[in-house]
Amino acid sequence: MTMDARATAVPADQNLTRSEERQVVLASTLGTVFEWYDFFIYGSLAVFMSSVLFPPDNPTAAVLASLGALAAGFVIRPIGAVVFGRIGDLVGRKYTFLITIVMMGGGTALIGFLPTYASVGHAAWISLVMLRLIQGLAVGGEYGGAVIYVAEHSRPDRRGLLTGWIQITSSVGLALSIAVIIGTQSVMSEADFKAWGWRAPFIISIAMLAFSIYVRAKLHESPVFTRLKAERRLSRSPVRDTFARWSSLRLVLIGLFGVTAGMGSTYFTGQFYVMIFMQQIARIDLQTSYTLMAIGLVIGAPAFVFFGWLSDRVGRKWLMMTGLVLSALCYRPMFSSLLEAANPQLVAATRSAPVTVHADTTSEACRFGLAAALLSSHGDHGKPCVQAKKLLIGSGINFSYAAPVDGQAVAMTVNGKTIAGYDAAAYRKALSEAGYPAKADPAKVSSAYIVFLLVVMTVIVAMVYGPVASFLVEVFPANIRYTALSFPYHIGAGIFGGFLPFFATYLSLAVGDVFAGLWYPVVICTVVAVIGSIMLPNRPQIETDH
Repeated sequence: MTMDARATAVPADQNLTRSEERQVVLASTLGTVFEWYDFFIYGSLAVFMSSVLFPPDNPTAAVLASLGALAAGFVIRPIGAVVFGRIGDLVGRKYTFLITIVMMGGGTALIGFLPTYASVGHAAWISLVMLRLIQGLAVGGEYGGAVIYVAEHSRPDRRGLLTGWIQITSSVGLALSIAVIIGTQSVMSEADFKAWGWRAPFIISIAMLAFSIYVRAKLHESPVFTRLKAERRLSRSPVRDTFARWSSLRLVLIGLFGVTAGMGSTYFTGQFYVMIFMQQIARIDLQTSYTLMAIGLVIGAPAFVFFGWLSDRVGRKWLMMTGLVLSALCYRPMFSSLLEAANPQLVAATRSAPVTVHADTTSEACRFGLAAALLSSHGDHGKPCVQAKKLLIGSGINFSYAAPVDGQAVAMTVNGKTIAGYDAAAYRKALSEAGYPAKADPAKVSSAYIVFLLVVMTVIVAMVYGPVASFLVEVFPANIRYTALSFPYHIGAGIFGGFLPFFATYLSLAVGDVFAGLWYPVVICTVVAVIGSIMLPNRPQIETDH
């Protein structure tokens, strides 16, 4: 079977009323809202969780380890895609994504009840990782079930539009998580939120889980799956038929390297890493950064549905490729503009009083150890050069390297003053005297321009993410669609996208440039855009299932 001959999601005689369409879309989107709510709650609160659930003697290593636990949930997603994809192709779409939402929602709620490191030691973060793995398995089957269920109820000329409502759930989930976090922070002190208040957003998710289960339990099976089962055309071994046959495996590889790897990279940069950047690099306070992000999402989110609708009319491929190219071209200048709009004092100080680090960059004492940061509670704590780099990048400050000072592992020069060795207090004092602010001045934050940049980023993301669900549904035949669609999507979102916050943070620390992490999405989006432009069809030729 070629890519130009795919089974359609709905036969010609299957026309739902608009009321029935809304019911199908609502039930399917609830789980994906939940999925994104879970991700953004965890990602947004990773800093707070790291101080409670991980060893406290190295905060930077704890934050990285907390982000590593976030990534662990994404690593296992492709396995969940295969496990639940197989069940979805053998047993049915409805029951599979009902199971996945119970597992995913239960894991989210239980994170809110985890014991602290102070009370149970390493069992705290081990329990967190286990729950993240359970969530990752479940999510591996959640997205595929939702988009397939909607697509298999829709007419070809409305497939992009209707699946676009599932794509918008990412922004809805983020906005919902921000609203819950802001609401929780507003009713308690900062100290209480850091100590235990961060648990509330996880526990609140129990209500969303109950409602989602209620709505999904009332659904009927997909008409396409029902027909395939009645006609005995189901695959007996969806995993084998997907991965052991070159015709199917080829489509999986093209889907992965031709679109979903870039989709994951551009999405997590423009919708999640940007929030980390505003807080940790631009030094905007949490409340302001969450508020600006929420406003940007509310304004920009309709673009997901718009580009899904537009892809029904002009085709999917070139919209997605355009989004990837714009991501590669625009992210670096847009993040630079974001930093200037958020913290002009920091940018001015960087230009007028550049920082120099005197060190031998080839020495072990100056090498940022990724494995050490992840596996040791002490990490690089004993390396003064590494500690100096962490302090500077953690303050949003770029620096250049120069020859080491005799007898010193590291030294810092700013505004003509050189401080030998590593002394955090002395460094901060010298930086402050040179004009480097500890935090962004709220009075000088250009909120309107930041919202504009966030909206533009959301629109660029939507160009790729809006049409991708309908595109993937049309690429794969119905009898292996759940398995074949879920795998490349979750490799793209889970591996290429899920690891982005961690590696972007790591690259910035290792290189000494607050923008270095952006090379990760820029390179991936560029490569994927080239492959996709050559290999993907604009609109797969659709045939009926009956």
